[in-house]
Amino acid sequence: MLVPPPAPGAPAWQAVQALVAEQLHDVGALLFRGLELASPSAFQSFARSFGHPLLTYEFASTPRSSVEQGVYTSTEYPAHQSIPLHNEQSYTLQWPMKIWFHCVQPSLTGGETPIADSRLILRRLDPRLVERFERKRLMYVRNYGQGLDLPWQRAFNTDDPAVVERYCAAQQIEFEWKPDGELRTRQVCQAVARHPVTGAAVWFNQAHLFHVSSLEPAVREALLDVVDDPLDLPRNVYYGDGSPLEEAALDEVRAVLDDCSVAFPWQQGDVLMLDNMLAAHGRRPYTGPRRVVVAMAEAHQES
Repeated sequence: MLVPPPAPGAPAWQAVQALVAEQLHDVGALLFRGLELASPSAFQSFARSFGHPLLTYEFASTPRSSVEQGVYTSTEYPAHQSIPLHNEQSYTLQWPMKIWFHCVQPSLTGGETPIADSRLILRRLDPRLVERFERKRLMYVRNYGQGLDLPWQRAFNTDDPAVVERYCAAQQIEFEWKPDGELRTRQVCQAVARHPVTGAAVWFNQAHLFHVSSLEPAVREALLDVVDDPLDLPRNVYYGDGSPLEEAALDEVRAVLDDCSVAFPWQQGDVLMLDNMLAAHGRRPYTGPRRVVVAMAEAHQES
């Protein structure tokens, strides 16, 4: 839903907040155009105006850089790569309920942030696939610092192994320090979740991103050639009982995600606000400089 700027003389933040309270849980995504946020700090103030402290990236899965407190660069992947649709931090048991994207500089071509309704994705998937994923859940396995996943120091924002261990214990993440000093984690998480306010069931996981089948064939073959045990892959995902996921099921998931996606060209100053459970997001390849910054708020803990 595209939202024009408030009428002249209206208290802008108050008008925006009223519209968000009325619409976001229904439509899942709101695009604000013409708010005249002149800097990342102004964007920070805008995101904070919704009444929740901005979150830091804990247990991160992609590289980002801090811009302001609670404001980060969008995922720092090469411009020629696509980032598939996903819900932020749906590979764990705690995630932000709200996420904002602010276009500081649109790219020359491409660079859209496609979105998709997570409720629609769930409805479009084969019910038998959904039932199996929901019943068995998903186990994400990560081996840090091997060139594909982040070093554990960056993923957990600390150089102290004790801090990592405390975080993992609090978040139901199994951890193992390997003989080479690197870290392996396992966590069993949801495949389908229910929105805590609306009760809507949503497709909510990153199996299609973490699974080894998401890699380019040459990269995948090279990794499988050098590891003796699939558990040593930088990242992978299994059913919650440790059994392998069917690649055909993941191909179906990717096809449905693509079919449900919608996109718009960024304009300088745009702010896209998502209910992170109701709307998935991604990134398309681009040319030329592009700068989109991100903020998150309202942490939700899955039991």
